[in-house]
Amino acid sequence: MRASRWIGCMLLAALLAACGTPAQQPRFNLAGYSAAFKRGHADGCASAGGAQRRDERQYRDDADYMMGWNDGHSACK
Repeated sequence: MRASRWIGCMLLAALLAACGTPAQQPRFNLAGYSAAFKRGHADGCASAGGAQRRDERQYRDDADYMMGWNDGHSACK
């Protein structure tokens, strides 16, 4: 009796584990873009949802970061 109860519990645990959420795929394919563009895109996207997140110096001085921020902000609105 104990062995069958143990097997039942293990089977139930396995079934519940299979119901987990799948790994989330990235929303945007940024392969081939510079690291500064990717950082800007991430900051811009995060800013679209609420409080602004932006490195002002980098936004002013780095065109890749600025373009990434603008693109991310627009894409995530």
